[in-house]
Amino acid sequence: MSNYPPAGYDAGQYGGGQQGGQQYSDKSKLVAGLLQIFLGSVGAGRFYTGHYGMAVAQLLLGWLTCYIWPLVDGIMILVKGGTDAQGRILRDS
Repeated sequence: MSNYPPAGYDAGQYGGGQQGGQQYSDKSKLVAGLLQIFLGSVGAGRFYTGHYGMAVAQLLLGWLTCYIWPLVDGIMILVKGGTDAQGRILRDS
């Protein structure tokens, strides 16, 4: 029989709800990725996460890459995750 977590373990005391000491965002990885895939030409996924500079760059320069950059960015958000503007990890759901 496993003794994990140990008796008296307090998740809040040891960073419960965090990964590697980082907090989770209130933004969803799924929403950010899908917004970026379907509306990435206007930087919607990056506006959602609060990365306004990158969103404006995708809005203004996306046509140079035939809108491949926003599409790949959306796929990367879905696969690898990402952070919001405050550096918090995007939630899985």
